[in-house]
Amino acid sequence: MSIKTNVIINYLGYVIDKMRIGELAYKAGVTPRTIRYYESLGLIGPSERQGRGFRYYTQVELAQLQNINALKGLGLSLEEVRSVIELYLNDTMVLHGKQKVLAILYSHLRETEEKIEALQQFRSKLQNNIAKMQKFIEQTQS
Repeated sequence: MSIKTNVIINYLGYVIDKMRIGELAYKAGVTPRTIRYYESLGLIGPSERQGRGFRYYTQVELAQLQNINALKGLGLSLEEVRSVIELYLNDTMVLHGKQKVLAILYSHLRETEEKIEALQQFRSKLQNNIAKMQKFIEQTQS
């Protein structure tokens, strides 16, 4: 039996019903539009489609959405999420996926530190220019 069947039976033997997009969106804390967008990017997919094209999802897709949101919460862009999501979800030890996420986070940290340094230099220049302008105004008014 594959994971993508009408009903999924988890390891405890409980039956997990399929959900429509609105219910999945509600449970994941996103909008149906977000889910469709993630589908267009290949980040998730419906477990199945039936009838008039209705999308049906399971706990598997809910878990994928929760992982995507967690990765985004760490500061990863959707492109970066796409590069690690399969490793993150399918790596049985999850080690390789987490190592790749960690490398991306270190990259973000370096970029952030560079931006902070540039902002501190800009702040210093602004403070100097403000001081010069105040001194000029004070001298002109005297």
